[in-house]
Amino acid sequence: MLGFFRRIINSRIGVIVSGVVLGVIALAFALGDVTGLSAGGVTGGTVARVGDQTISEAELARRAQDELRDVQQRNPNVDMAQFIAAGGVENVLDRMLNGIALQEYGEDQGMVVSRALIGSELRNIPALKGPTGKFDQAIYEQVLARNRLTDAQVQSDIARETMVQFLIRPQVGASQVPKTLALPYASLLLEKRAGQVALIPAIPGGPAPTDAELQAWYGRNLQRYTVPERRVIRYAQVTPDSVKARATPTDAEIAAAYGGDKARWAARETRTVSLVTVLDQAAANALAGNVRGGASIADAARAAGLEARKLEGQDKAALTTATSAAVADALFAAPSGGVVGPVRGAIGFVVGKVDGVAQVPGKTLAEARPTIVTELTKTKTADALNAIRDAVEGAIGDNSTFAELVADQKLAAEATPPISSVGINPLDLTYRPQPFLANIVAAGFQAEEGDDPQVVQTGDDGSFALVALDRIVRAAPRPLAQVRDQVAKDFAADRARRAARTAAAKALAALNGGTALPQALSSAGASNAKVQRLVAARSQINAGPNGPNPVLALMFSMKGGTAKMIEAPDGQGWLLVKLEQIQAGDAAKVPPVIAATRRDLGQVIGGEYAQQFTDAVKAALKVSRNADAIARVKASLAGAGGSDQ
Repeated sequence: MLGFFRRIINSRIGVIVSGVVLGVIALAFALGDVTGLSAGGVTGGTVARVGDQTISEAELARRAQDELRDVQQRNPNVDMAQFIAAGGVENVLDRMLNGIALQEYGEDQGMVVSRALIGSELRNIPALKGPTGKFDQAIYEQVLARNRLTDAQVQSDIARETMVQFLIRPQVGASQVPKTLALPYASLLLEKRAGQVALIPAIPGGPAPTDAELQAWYGRNLQRYTVPERRVIRYAQVTPDSVKARATPTDAEIAAAYGGDKARWAARETRTVSLVTVLDQAAANALAGNVRGGASIADAARAAGLEARKLEGQDKAALTTATSAAVADALFAAPSGGVVGPVRGAIGFVVGKVDGVAQVPGKTLAEARPTIVTELTKTKTADALNAIRDAVEGAIGDNSTFAELVADQKLAAEATPPISSVGINPLDLTYRPQPFLANIVAAGFQAEEGDDPQVVQTGDDGSFALVALDRIVRAAPRPLAQVRDQVAKDFAADRARRAARTAAAKALAALNGGTALPQALSSAGASNAKVQRLVAARSQINAGPNGPNPVLALMFSMKGGTAKMIEAPDGQGWLLVKLEQIQAGDAAKVPPVIAATRRDLGQVIGGEYAQQFTDAVKAALKVSRNADAIARVKASLAGAGGSDQ
């Protein structure tokens, strides 16, 4: 079945169907996700085999940790236990197997990823570019060291990802779906169902919870009260303001700049000119004759199928740069309103007209001073920032500590409070980090304890910061004494939901035993339930802006005449759904629905082809998994056991 219709048809609530997306397709090569997949040189048991290659426990564990860090960038509350429970380790292993299998298949077919292409992809990674916008070898080496990688591992990953693109991209681009394939799916969208829905609300009440009950609830739900990992990050900013004293030009420097560029400040003549470039000399002669005969140069150019261009306020040097020395000489020799040419230019022949002549007075040192000060300040600021940065990076290479660097460069050191990877302080929601801290926090969360300080760009004006990880505050639950009121509230809400569930289960049993809905609710002690009639088409499941409607999804997964229950949104209670009628759809009578279905299928069928192709390659290469080794990796990652790595 196609992924699109998995989401439409397999609509039982709680079933999450992943799309047909291969994690190895995009060469999005984020730095935090660069890990070695090469089979050699890694100790530990084997978790999987693809042809002649293996994946070790150490490799799988490392990639799973990298992926969790990436997930935590978006949701810092996710921990390893949740990641494992959601199938994260298996998903990571699947993507690793996909990549290795496709690479081996491509190589078996004689396909090659050249070293030149690998180098090109590496140079185009944004995070590896320096202040000049070009690939920075020093940054690359820092990344390798920080992530404990080798250049060979990185290049191997790039080669694999590129090979996967070679094989998969043509399939992903497929989008044609025949009408005969779309018709049954389109008909399913037109299917209609009717029934009743009853909401049994949470039933509050009961005695106040005892200390033992609160302690037990707290122990079973520690994750609710766990503060995610936080880090204290030390940093010292270097900004244009911090080098202002050394970037302020002296009178001598200003005078030297003025004297060294006297032509710039001297009185000069500028001209505004209109120019037309003509490839053929005879045509250029004709155009010049028309202009000299009284036609405007713009009209004469349009008549010849050309366009005139105007250059405003050009001195001779600027005009020479914009055209050529011969053209500039001719235009500056002509009077205002004069026509020149044709003059041979860099390309073809130029016909020009002097539209205006202006005399620009010279500037004294005092008059030029503001401009010179601005320019010198900008240059000296950049030089000062670069000098400090070079000194700091050199000292880091010599193993200087953060404290030593701050002292040597006379920087002002600061530290963040314990903050999460998104820059918030879970224990102080009033804390608002400054925008410049974003890159500093990112660097702090990429570092490990004991790593060397880093230099991080913090602004487009050349600002940067020296950054070092001070300490890691591991994720831990807040003490019960601190959250007792919240625990008591959560306990009471859970008890009310469980009471509603008990009533809903009793009513459900009666419904499926043949009792009418009102009597079933009454016998279950839920006579206050709200009952509504529900009529919908299957296409309405995904029609809302908030994703699939869980009630409709459940109703369209049921057999006629049956009833099922589902928890109401936001824990308000439980819903009973009784399906009473099913009316089949016939899209053959509604061509627009078939057309829309073909378009929707066309958006996912390429991904389905890619998935099927990948599965076929893996089957041909006899991919195997070691369930015991995978279990050891998961236990080790969860802290519940070890591995032999």
